[in-house]
Amino acid sequence: MDFRFKAGSTPMLLSMPHVGTDIPDEVAVHMTPCARATADTDWHLAELYGFAQQLGISTLAARWSRYAIDLNRPPENTNLYPGMDTTGLCPVDTFGRERLYQEGHVPDQAEVARRLARYWQPYHNQLRAELARLLALHGRVVLWDAHSIASRVPRFFEGRLPDLNFGTAEGKSCDPGLENAVLELARAQDRFSIALNGRFKGGHITRFYGQPIGGVHAIQLEMCQCLYMIEAPPFAYRPEVAAEVQPLLKDMVQAALDWVRA
Repeated sequence: MDFRFKAGSTPMLLSMPHVGTDIPDEVAVHMTPCARATADTDWHLAELYGFAQQLGISTLAARWSRYAIDLNRPPENTNLYPGMDTTGLCPVDTFGRERLYQEGHVPDQAEVARRLARYWQPYHNQLRAELARLLALHGRVVLWDAHSIASRVPRFFEGRLPDLNFGTAEGKSCDPGLENAVLELARAQDRFSIALNGRFKGGHITRFYGQPIGGVHAIQLEMCQCLYMIEAPPFAYRPEVAAEVQPLLKDMVQAALDWVRA
């Protein structure tokens, strides 16, 4: 199976496109040892969002590592942040600029096209099918695209990231009511710093599938990993630390559900 999927009953789909750690054998054979460590994974989001099943939320989680192909990049491989550094559809280096491929084995256009068809498309087929199912049942749906990242990645930003980074494609991917419902809770607390449409405005999934006029309201949350895990190998989950942010996370997800049901 190319992903892990559980159908829910409520008008929400939780997408986790960067949690995958598997690299196909035919890809891994050409990669460097650091690639096989899959350091730039959105680690442990299934545990962090463990309440989703209790709330009846559909969940879709990637199997394949973003090092093989990035499920949150457009198939045309256009830069989502023009003029800014970012990794592409088939990344050639890590967030720390370490080479992912052995000399002479960087994927060419034909290989990128093969990976699109074989590994990228199945995830998006399932995502599209589940949104259609939920729309048919409920009339509108929230797509919550869940991500996490190390709190400091000098390649992409200076200093430390805010704890909670929300992206709604500058308000284009969802109704203002959904944005307000979620952000109201985030702004009501003073423990975790927040940003809206800052360094992270939403990736391909948020921007492409978020079509408020069609009933799909998409929001991305990029969390600092220090809020729930150790940011260095072995990237261990820290349940006692996660317990501090999980109540807020659950409340925000519940607020999104309450909004879409209203």
